[in-house]
Amino acid sequence: MRSALAHALEGLRYVRRNRVLLGAISLDLFAVLLGGAMALLPAIAEKRLGVGAVGLGWLAAAVGIGASAVMVTLSVRPLQRRVGPSLMAAVATFGVGTIALALTRSYIVAFVALLVLGGADAVSIFVRGMIVPLATPEEMRGRVMAVEYVFIGGSNELGAFESGVAGALLGVAGAVVFGGVGTLAVVAIWLLWFPELRSIDRFAEVQPDT
Repeated sequence: MRSALAHALEGLRYVRRNRVLLGAISLDLFAVLLGGAMALLPAIAEKRLGVGAVGLGWLAAAVGIGASAVMVTLSVRPLQRRVGPSLMAAVATFGVGTIALALTRSYIVAFVALLVLGGADAVSIFVRGMIVPLATPEEMRGRVMAVEYVFIGGSNELGAFESGVAGALLGVAGAVVFGGVGTLAVVAIWLLWFPELRSIDRFAEVQPDT
């Protein structure tokens, strides 16, 4: 048990020391924590859009449809240049899509916003999925990816809790707008705090710390 804990802490220390890893993982963590509107989607469907279970089902499916379309596109034409800016733009697009979802009362606009959300999230996952192993030495890769899994997985659950609390305090639309604006604020801050991440042009530039 002590050895497992020591390995976990070693992975955490490496993430904290490597600015590219820290920026990529924490950007996604805070974006999901603040911008996760999926927990409020049933309330959006009922109170804002006036649709029932079938309409809600299609809204939920829109995220997967958007993500699948982008992943297929990336498999045919993978991202090769402007990796860092593309990651930042994808998370910002996620924030804009979240705000659009909150403000609209049109089912079609909400469906398109969720398509965009899913696509933007797929780009973020793709870029982070490439950066994390490239920025990690082989002997540390398992520990670092475990740290990433814990933080990103935990942010999904905490994001749902945050959405519920914000929904109770601000209302459905207010809570989702708050999350979208918060996501955009995180991107703006990360652009300033992590120049190492935003300046990555090609994946080949990402190297483990020595």
